[in-house]
Amino acid sequence: MNHVLIVDDESEIRDSLEGILSEEGYLVTTAATAGEALTLLADAPYDVVLLDIWLPDRDGLDALADIRQMDSAHLPEVVIISGHGTIEAAVRATKLGAYDFLEKPLSLDRTLIVLKNAINARQLRVDNQEFVRQFSFRACVTGNSVPMKALRQQIKLMAPTNGRVLIYGESGTGKELIGRAMHAESLRKDRVFVELNCAAIPEDHIETELFGYRRGAMPAGSTGLGAPLEKRGTFERADGGTLFLDEVGDMSLKTQARVLRALDEQSFLPVGATQPIHVDVRVIAATNKDLEEEIARGNFREDLFYRLNVIPFFVPPLRDRKEDIPLLVKEFLQEFGQQYGRPHVEMHPDALDTLRQYHWPGNVRELRNLVERVLILNPKAQRIERKHIPPLVSREAARDSAKFASRNEEFSTLLEAREAYERDYILKKLDECSGNVTRAAEALGLERSHLYRKMKALGVNVKE
Repeated sequence: MNHVLIVDDESEIRDSLEGILSEEGYLVTTAATAGEALTLLADAPYDVVLLDIWLPDRDGLDALADIRQMDSAHLPEVVIISGHGTIEAAVRATKLGAYDFLEKPLSLDRTLIVLKNAINARQLRVDNQEFVRQFSFRACVTGNSVPMKALRQQIKLMAPTNGRVLIYGESGTGKELIGRAMHAESLRKDRVFVELNCAAIPEDHIETELFGYRRGAMPAGSTGLGAPLEKRGTFERADGGTLFLDEVGDMSLKTQARVLRALDEQSFLPVGATQPIHVDVRVIAATNKDLEEEIARGNFREDLFYRLNVIPFFVPPLRDRKEDIPLLVKEFLQEFGQQYGRPHVEMHPDALDTLRQYHWPGNVRELRNLVERVLILNPKAQRIERKHIPPLVSREAARDSAKFASRNEEFSTLLEAREAYERDYILKKLDECSGNVTRAAEALGLERSHLYRKMKALGVNVKE
């Protein structure tokens, strides 16, 4: 449902337009002054603003200039309306970024046509921004390691379906970016991708974030100064597209029950609404928790788990695919090199060796932050060397390298060392997957039968 803000000091015009547009299916909010309108725009996204030039507190064109400076994620299209229209005012409004100019008395047919075209123009702009954003984070699926090749293959196979996806992975591995990659390869790629971090929203606000609320539903003062009288939730905004629920394991049981019902019925009731809203949404969820353990502890609903876990994805930690580090570093150097005007910076092989020896508890996010920090702190360096690597990373890398070297002394042949490493690695993955061989095979990028043969050859006995 598209949201329109009407800004006019004449109550008759506000009421008339609100009634007409509401009947046409628009969600409508009104304001009598420029100050009130700017406060509303700062707190919630609107698709179109119908803005009068003559307002009691300031000139409407000055307000238009302020609107055009807002955060691009909230930027609406603005249609100027005026009872004293002049060519000069229309030209100035266009230069300031107005989508169109309507003269009073308003023609209903023309107003509806301009409004529809303005909404389409904004949607195209939002989609273009989303397209650029999706392709600016390709590093999440970068890598030639076996796990990343398997992950890319799984994305290509599963993305075109409408099956719900549950992405498992540690913090910083790129779960959200995998979700974006899924959306970009899906049949919904031309529609919106909406994300919500369930762990970042206070418990008393998460239901309104998910499902929204209608006029008069929230107690006075509960939504904060200048909060919108109505709010579209993420389920409604994601209609036709993809909804990404990050850290879904942090939702309360009460919220889980409402999400479960919304998934089953593909509809929900915003707070204060009397009629349900029907949506077509593909849900991709992500978690850094073991949801099966959370179910056993009574913290997560088993029925919701099975709704979400139609297609499980496992994003490997960076320490399990260190062979991808050089390629990731190259991409991050290109990204930040362009950003900071240093497009030709490289990294010395010794520095790369240091990075490969580090255990990366923060995963790809930590590596990306490190590359940016090194570039900022060494503005004249054309080649990043080992001395430029932060001391903590260098020390930890050296310690890990020493442990590995000490352990290698136990083996007399390369075959023994390799088999010992493979055995430990498989046992580690099986432990992470609670002994589930199917999940461990997916995490390792192997066929289940291949993993069973490997386990038998290495003397690994695990019962599912």
